[in-house]
Amino acid sequence: MSVRSASSQGSSQGPTHGVPSGEAAARPAPLEPGSRTPGAAPWRLELFTRSGFVDVEGQHLVAAARELGVGELDNARLGRGYLLPPALTRAEVEHIARELLVDPVLDELHLYAPGESPAAPKNARRVLVARKPGVMDTVAATIERTLGRAKLLPDSGSRHVSTFRAWELTGKLDDAQLAELARRLLGNETIEDVRIGDERLPYGPPPPGPVHGRIDVPLTRADDARLTAISTDGALSLDLFEMRAIQAHYRELGREPSACELETLAQTWSEHCKHKTFAGPVDFDGEHIDNLLSATIKRATRELDRDWCISVFHDNAGIIAFDDSEGGWDLAFKVETHNHPSAIDPYGGAGTGVGGVIRDILGVGLGARPIANTDCFFVGPLDLPREDVPKGSMHPARILRGMVAGVRDYGNRMGIPTVNGGVWVHPAYVGNPLVYCGTVGLIPRRFATKKVEPGDLVLVVGGRTGRDGIHGATFSSLELSEESETVSSAAVQIGDPITEKRVLDGLLRARDAGLYRALTDCGAGGLSSAVGEMGEHTGAEVALETVPLKYPGLAPEEIWISEAQERMVLAVPPEHLDACRAMFAAEDVETAVIGRFTDTGKLVLTWHGEVVGELAMGFLHGGTPKRVRKATWSAPDFADPGCPPCADAEETLLALLGDPNIASKEWIVRQYDHEVQGMSVLKALVGPGGDGPGDGAVLQPLPHSRRGAAITSGAQPFLGELDPYRMALASIDEALRNAVAVGGDPDRTAILDNFSWGNCEKPDRLGALVLAARACYDGALAYGTPFISGKDSLNNEYRVGDRTLAIPPTLLISALSIVPDVSRSVTMDLKAPGNLVFQVGRTTGELGGSRYLAQLGLDGGTVPAPDLAEAPRVLRALHAAIAAGHVRACHDLSEGGLAVAAAECAFAGRNGLELDLRAVPCAPLPEDCDADAARLFAESCTRFLVEVEPAAREAFERALEGVPCALVGRVVSEPTLRIRGVDGDKVLDVPLDDLRRAHQGSFHG
Repeated sequence: MSVRSASSQGSSQGPTHGVPSGEAAARPAPLEPGSRTPGAAPWRLELFTRSGFVDVEGQHLVAAARELGVGELDNARLGRGYLLPPALTRAEVEHIARELLVDPVLDELHLYAPGESPAAPKNARRVLVARKPGVMDTVAATIERTLGRAKLLPDSGSRHVSTFRAWELTGKLDDAQLAELARRLLGNETIEDVRIGDERLPYGPPPPGPVHGRIDVPLTRADDARLTAISTDGALSLDLFEMRAIQAHYRELGREPSACELETLAQTWSEHCKHKTFAGPVDFDGEHIDNLLSATIKRATRELDRDWCISVFHDNAGIIAFDDSEGGWDLAFKVETHNHPSAIDPYGGAGTGVGGVIRDILGVGLGARPIANTDCFFVGPLDLPREDVPKGSMHPARILRGMVAGVRDYGNRMGIPTVNGGVWVHPAYVGNPLVYCGTVGLIPRRFATKKVEPGDLVLVVGGRTGRDGIHGATFSSLELSEESETVSSAAVQIGDPITEKRVLDGLLRARDAGLYRALTDCGAGGLSSAVGEMGEHTGAEVALETVPLKYPGLAPEEIWISEAQERMVLAVPPEHLDACRAMFAAEDVETAVIGRFTDTGKLVLTWHGEVVGELAMGFLHGGTPKRVRKATWSAPDFADPGCPPCADAEETLLALLGDPNIASKEWIVRQYDHEVQGMSVLKALVGPGGDGPGDGAVLQPLPHSRRGAAITSGAQPFLGELDPYRMALASIDEALRNAVAVGGDPDRTAILDNFSWGNCEKPDRLGALVLAARACYDGALAYGTPFISGKDSLNNEYRVGDRTLAIPPTLLISALSIVPDVSRSVTMDLKAPGNLVFQVGRTTGELGGSRYLAQLGLDGGTVPAPDLAEAPRVLRALHAAIAAGHVRACHDLSEGGLAVAAAECAFAGRNGLELDLRAVPCAPLPEDCDADAARLFAESCTRFLVEVEPAAREAFERALEGVPCALVGRVVSEPTLRIRGVDGDKVLDVPLDDLRRAHQGSFHG
């Protein structure tokens, strides 16, 4: 550890003594009592990478600045900064630095006594980035806990430690360029203070807010304009129809609603929590649909009636039966959206998206153990010119980097592998990116159900409550705009994965000991949703002053609705309270009894003995008014370009491999820990070089059983605007064929739906949603695949002035499939020269929404869709061949069609491939459709490339009898992909190295 004194930095405050060198520095200094440094200013520590070592973050910033085109940044150094309490002695601060903060090999410590501040090195500019007061600082919280154990800090819950980042920048940057660089790359002004040339840093807890008791909102006599204003000014996201219903209710009661009551109704009735549009009545071109969700997705599951579906739609996640050993094991699966928060803070939004869905799994039944995470990102063009970024929005490349970092840090720090996901790039996601985070959990069957009983205590476990996350549920129900980054900043949350890991460990121990009766997570709406949902059929009383706080000064309604992270609510029988709290205390998890469940059917909130809220559970959960929404649909007016000929197949293939929707995501995957827990059989990247894009992940959750679980996904955002019905079918087909390709059984596969849509108050948007939901019903019945869980995220539009940018209709389908024997799982990389290659499934001439037409700059076309009579038979036949051991490699044909799939199989396996397009199973093509181009680049559904050993050919063909299947090529030793066209002539011949380089793409984070 190298140390510079403040005087060497040019401080005007006088020199600072460094950490002792030599023998004294080699062992911890005793924490002797001594004179305390007076004053309120904190000790300040900055840790920079020592000379001779690479400053990786600095290099990343220089590259990003060049990409942004702002000034000429030559060099950047990042200092990790810490503010420690002024009451510590110098010896204590030096000891803390040595033992806790400084890497003695890599770090150079700059230490400043209270009142001292650094100066910028010669020719450098300094920029400081610190969390705003009240925003969660997880590193600081960890340091505080450690110092508390060492008896160096009082355990008062007040903030004593803060962190910051200190950048030292050199280059040609004027003041305006430096300000733009800081705003775009160094900090997120929604949650951070960015200071240029200003060494003052915020320290201590945020200033307390106006603490008050009960506040009544004058509502009963308000006119419509006033009702609308109350909702808008309070960020309640309630429309006039709903505000009138609340007004009528309180007129009947003869009183005004309290602030706590109105906030509770807003959270519970939000689109995010209640799914009012999806579960409400719809008039679709004159046809009445009473409940769209029940009439389509839930109806399909109900009619299929699979006995292996243990729990669907009513708990925090769907549960399916997995293995019958040891009393039975089940798998739970949930995928959440976290779109709006990720738009204004990609790192925090994606991180808390992961943390939230992990808590969903912890809260399903009596608690499942998370064993895998998934992530799917939908962003704007990564090379978007900066002048085209909407005002108030971030550049898509920065958004994607932040999302990846958020998922990475949360999952890795909790020890949960991130095993499956994807990235989709579309111009309409500029300003409104989408983030889907999923978690799979393993749960003993005896813990799959729960029930609250009157008399149970309301026990909160985990993190403390702060202002972060206030109005998160209602914020996610609004459209975004250029003001969102400031107006909705309070909705941003910062996750603390270490706290959640401790909660996880304590929870599973308490579950196994039978110490609680029910639980749920504090998700959208915070305690209001958690306690309100758990007590729906009983009642509950909560004393808000008993809720542990991060800092003082929160009003009762803020405590009640805050979505501050890493908290769970348990229903604990009084006789088990002490044992339950001891279980969590052993994991260093804070607990607090804040109330009890009752038999009154009412939710009662008190604040120091005063009743600040009293709501009938019947009105809270059943009083949401049902408004009929109008829906219509007209096909878009696009010309059909058919399938034009390809002028240069080799150039087109290389361009497609570099398309950001197809190109390698290795730069993302390598940041995730996919080995932790030791269950991953198939990972995201496969093949000898670990660079082949696998079709899905396969886990072996139980060491004593070879039964596995395949986790896959499917999405077709480029099809949604053309035909939402076919888009939904194609998304289901993609998720299912990915599962089958790695060994999943299509007859033991469950799927999840996650809809992200535009503003469904607009009839055309809602009409598209109706068609997609109907496709889900038709597809689920045809494939025999039940839905077990889902989520919708509406109002994904970005308003700039009087112009609105809507996302394309987007449906993510996630699949959880049983793999009968993980030893029969297959990967997509070609295994050996001499093996045969088959195409399974039929190619059609439908290229609407394909990446081939996009390469040609063409829109429109007929959207491909699976043949619902043939597709299920194809999946079952191929699964039978894989399960019997007849298949060496299998890869589904998706974006880019046969040509891209063949290229990926070849370079991933380090084996050449020869294909003959004349043998491709193909439906009759339209007259204006180029035969070679269609066979090469069509994205028809339910198709696979399959590698088979010659000795297994007869058995394989027998297994595939009755479905489209043909021998189309062979694996060869020459390192090239060679394809002949329908006339027998060669249409492309590309070395594998060229294919691999093209697939690496141009964007690497």
